[in-house]
Amino acid sequence: MKKDNPFTLTFGKRPTEYISRFEATEMIVSTFTADNPVSQMYLIEGIRGSGKTVLMTAVTAELEQDEDYLVIDLNSTQNLLDDFARRLVDSCQKFPDIIKQGFNISIAGFGVGIGGKEEFQDSISIIEKILVFLKKKRKRIIITIDEAQPNENMRRFASQFQIFIRKEYPLFLLMTGLYENIYAIQNDPALTFLLRAPKIKLEPLSIQQITKQYMKIFDLDLDRALNLANITKGYAFAFQALGLLYFEHRDEMALPDILKKLDDMLDDFVYKKVWESLSEQERAIVKAISSKETKVQTICQKISMSSGSFSQYRDRLIKRGIIMSPRHGYVSLTLPRFEIIAKFYC
Repeated sequence: MKKDNPFTLTFGKRPTEYISRFEATEMIVSTFTADNPVSQMYLIEGIRGSGKTVLMTAVTAELEQDEDYLVIDLNSTQNLLDDFARRLVDSCQKFPDIIKQGFNISIAGFGVGIGGKEEFQDSISIIEKILVFLKKKRKRIIITIDEAQPNENMRRFASQFQIFIRKEYPLFLLMTGLYENIYAIQNDPALTFLLRAPKIKLEPLSIQQITKQYMKIFDLDLDRALNLANITKGYAFAFQALGLLYFEHRDEMALPDILKKLDDMLDDFVYKKVWESLSEQERAIVKAISSKETKVQTICQKISMSSGSFSQYRDRLIKRGIIMSPRHGYVSLTLPRFEIIAKFYC
């Protein structure tokens, strides 16, 4: 009987085989569970496919093991305050002793019935009434927002969240996003308090841990597993994609043919979107970088760019997680096989 494939390409889903980011998970959990938390917010930043949502899921799964923690997942495409109010009311059904008479939301006017008496209030009023109950019962609410966007909806929610914190409600915020979106949100003139929020930038997964996983799952020797791990460059999506393909095709295909399928997956799921987000000059830089570390002087000569201009683009691409600078005067791509796939982009 064929075994189920332990890898997955579903974004955000915690796969059967995955590599935990123990340090980041422990940092967030220990902060949110402290008697006097040093922060009630964490921002998780990283490129597409780096494992932001998986880390957030791991954190909330650990917190939810304690009945005093209530996790509210908000949809960044919805009105966040209305969404929070509705989901908070729904979640409180788990605690009948907290709201004895229950809260009933009406479709028209978004009202709330408390103690049998119906009142029509806005989302913020409803949220505050519930938070008062939860605070008395020593409950803590963890709000998660995946792939946050720098828009008016986020601006209103974040501004109100600051007011909730000032009122000492037991609220915590865990938010993920691309570098450019987190940067835009933090530097919004109305949201400068978010600049104080600790930020976790997701680095590549450990090649050593990937190697051990591949050795165990595929029964490979060290050299062959290490070769597979190095292909991924520690990129979380590539770890899953290559694992999935190797699991399915290792008995019928040579590795070069499996890698062709990997290129198609990387292109379809991630790289096409990454490429579309780049400016014309950034694309020229990426195409000028070879499969190995490339000298900055060589890139500048190839695309007719001054070193001063290149420095600005380099810093931006590093912050976005697309390139890295392994040593002075050199850069390399952080995304596996991106130099091969980028050749086909206009």
